[in-house]
Amino acid sequence: MAEINSLTVAHPLERRSGGPASVPPATVARVNVLGVAVSALDLGRAVRRILAAVAAGERGYVCVCGAHGVIECRDDEALRQIHNDAFLVTPDGMPLVWALRQAGHEDAGRVYGPDLMAALVRAGQDAGLRHYLYGATDETLAALRDGLSRIAPAARIVGSFSPPFRPLTGEEEEAVATAIDVSGADIVWVGLSTPKQERWMARMRPLLGAPMLIGVGAAFDFHAGRKRQAPRVLQTRGLEWAFRLASEPRRLARRYGRVVPRYLYLRSLQRLGLKSFPIAETHRSGAPLPRISSE
Repeated sequence: MAEINSLTVAHPLERRSGGPASVPPATVARVNVLGVAVSALDLGRAVRRILAAVAAGERGYVCVCGAHGVIECRDDEALRQIHNDAFLVTPDGMPLVWALRQAGHEDAGRVYGPDLMAALVRAGQDAGLRHYLYGATDETLAALRDGLSRIAPAARIVGSFSPPFRPLTGEEEEAVATAIDVSGADIVWVGLSTPKQERWMARMRPLLGAPMLIGVGAAFDFHAGRKRQAPRVLQTRGLEWAFRLASEPRRLARRYGRVVPRYLYLRSLQRLGLKSFPIAETHRSGAPLPRISSE
């Protein structure tokens, strides 16, 4: 974390408001994991790439993706396209890190949503980076502000919004977009569940001037102190799912029972060359995607 804490960037003085909805990263290779183009990087490189994009006024969104997200993408072509159009798709879980390493990216590491949020909030202090929080309840947002202030006392949280438990109307979405733009946010943190947050980012990206939208899901609850994170030793060994299942069996048992066996089965087929999962080679803007590899 020392490397991340020392990062500084010039504050973005201008915001590009008429560019493409999302800009594919030119310097981060991607690996085809069941048809999802996962960015081959670690936490430090993810932070540096996002800070550089904000400083340059690039506009995009970041999907923090685990095995659950990959399987959701297998069942939903539109969601898969949302991921593959993202600025970055970071490996949130160890199964995706292992897939990156199996493809030859030995230096790939986990980019865990709560860690990414903490690292970027810390790293942006000297630059005066402005953060907006979207998602969760008002009570959780208040606790999240307190949690982030303990992580980074000089962090600038310029606004937050707790959406209702229903889809927003077009008029409400326009009002939210206006509020975010008026706040001058550089990064919009989205704390909804997968795939709601990915759909929200893709839908709202053209409406917002903020350079980066980042979906981090349960990171809001973790940094707000509403939920406990798995011990780091379990996280690094790919056993976080067991801790979370024990903590929330009713909510997660069905999901894990569906996701884990299917992910392992499909990855085995992909690695053995028995099934292919093609990815379009161009971004929706027409620009070529970074090099996409598989085993």
